[in-house]
Amino acid sequence: MEKKPILFSPIRNRRTFDEISTEIKKMILEGTFKPGDKLPSESEIARQFNVGRQTVREALRMLELSGFITVQKGGGGGSVITNTILKTISKSFLDAAIMKNISVSELTVARVEIEKLVISHAIANSTDKDIAILNENIRKATDKISQGIQAFDENIDFHILLAQASKNGVFTIVVESIMAITADFLSRIPQTVEISKKVLDEHKQVLEAIVKRDKERAIRLMEEHLAFLDEKFKMSFEEIVGQKRLGGKE
Repeated sequence: MEKKPILFSPIRNRRTFDEISTEIKKMILEGTFKPGDKLPSESEIARQFNVGRQTVREALRMLELSGFITVQKGGGGGSVITNTILKTISKSFLDAAIMKNISVSELTVARVEIEKLVISHAIANSTDKDIAILNENIRKATDKISQGIQAFDENIDFHILLAQASKNGVFTIVVESIMAITADFLSRIPQTVEISKKVLDEHKQVLEAIVKRDKERAIRLMEEHLAFLDEKFKMSFEEIVGQKRLGGKE
C-alpha cells in the first residue's frame, strides 16, 4: 500500500487542538486546501500531528463552528473545506467599498500595487501544480470563448488563483475581496466575447512570463492589462451616465 504524503508536522504540546485548528486554517487560507477538498481522515491527521483522535475531533469541531469546514456523514463523508469564510470577508469588503463610493481609479491603483506583489511571490513560490491549475483556468476560458460565450467567471478566477499561487494567505484574502469589487463593477457594464478574448490573451501572456520567472515582464504585462480594464470601466460608466442624463433618469 502506497504511503500517504505528509501534510502536517507533529505537535509537541499535547493539549493542542487549538494549534491543530490554527495550522489547518493557515493551510486553507494559503490555498493548500481549497473549497471542496476533503481533509485527511481523523486517524491520518492524528498520525501526522502525533496526537490522539479526540484532540483531532476537537480541532475539527472548532473548524466547523468557525465555518472553515463542513462535516459530512456517511460512507463518502468527511471534513470538507468550505469557501464561506472568504465569501463573508469579500462581501464585507464589497459592502464597505460601495458605502465609501470607491472610484474606478482607486480600484485600479490598489489592484496594480497588490498584483505586483502577488506576481513577485507567485514567481518565487508557485509549484508545478499551481501552474497546472492556472493553465486549466486558461483552457476553460478558451473553450467558452471558442463557443461564443464570454468567460467572466474564469477571468475573475485567474487573479484569485494567481494569489493562491503566491502561498500568502493574506494576498488570497485581499485579492478575493478586490475581485468581488471588480466583479461588481463589471456587472454594471456590457460584457462581450471580444473583451473576454482580449482579457484572456493578456492573462496568457502574464502566465507565460510567470512560468519563465520573468518578473519585470509579468508585472509590466499586468500593469498594461489593468490599464486596459481601467479605460474600459471609465468609458462604460461615462456611457451609462450619459444615457441616464438623456433619459432624464438617475
